[in-house]
Amino acid sequence: MRVSVVVPTHGRPRRLARCLAALGAQAFDRSAYEVIVVDDGGDPATRDAVAAWIRTHGVGRGGPAVRYLRLCPARGPAAARNAGWRAARGEIIAFTDDDCVPTRTWLRWGVAAIERGAAGASGRIIVPLRAAPTDYEKDAARLSGAEFATASCFYRRTALESAGGFDERFTIAWREDCDLFLTLLERGWPLAWARDAAVLHPVGPGPWGIGVRMQRKAFFNALLYKKHPALYRDRVQRTPPWLYYAITGCLGACAGAGALRRGRDALVAAAAWTVLTGLFCARRLNGTSRACGHIAEMIVTSAAIPPLAVFWRLAGAVRYRVLFL
Repeated sequence: MRVSVVVPTHGRPRRLARCLAALGAQAFDRSAYEVIVVDDGGDPATRDAVAAWIRTHGVGRGGPAVRYLRLCPARGPAAARNAGWRAARGEIIAFTDDDCVPTRTWLRWGVAAIERGAAGASGRIIVPLRAAPTDYEKDAARLSGAEFATASCFYRRTALESAGGFDERFTIAWREDCDLFLTLLERGWPLAWARDAAVLHPVGPGPWGIGVRMQRKAFFNALLYKKHPALYRDRVQRTPPWLYYAITGCLGACAGAGALRRGRDALVAAAAWTVLTGLFCARRLNGTSRACGHIAEMIVTSAAIPPLAVFWRLAGAVRYRVLFL
């Protein structure tokens, strides 16, 4: 067994079935790799989907070995990936996500990069976009430029063991893969870029207002910064989101001036908040859909996102005791 592919999943059996179909069709010796599905939370529909796939496409029917692991209660993608690679039989561990579709040569090129001497290899993520995507879709497309995102990456087991795997304090799908990458980079492990090891990452429109809910992810930026302050500023985010802080500051100044009955100051702060929020909204609309519903969503959420983002960033700074803006 040369390679073990780890796929964490949580309540998305249809997307998982699509991913398994692509993994079963790899241009790679079927006896030389296995697929480990880690069900974070133990969803019966997911278990049934994996069992059905094994019956129709697994070993004996031309497919690779597929194993199902169950984590209950749910512990997050970092814990799911750790459970997967620790149970793996391969010396090379490949990671992808349940909403990805690996190309037929994904494994071949990822393994080739490792066997040339790398301890880790970052594959390519292709995010197809419509001509006029939503803001959510455009933001998701930034994955195509990510380094060592777990949608498409490969590691030697020895490198994972050295780093201790994924830090399970990252309890949502955010920054846990970047943390592992930066840890190995700091320790001097040889890392490579496997451009031909590509996966497709289809993205559909998110639910209305999803940008507001996504701000909770900023909480974990503080943990990543605490662990890797220099590399965080060099490889992740060079400067704090000053526009968010300016918008939030204007909002606070308006509320404070209003409470003190200083009407003119409140009016000035409100005008500044309106201008800055309008700039933020225009930035989000640039190159995206002009559908009326999408424009309305951008107007409403552009007012809510900056103060929420600042709140979660500062909450993370307090929780992890780090000076982080």
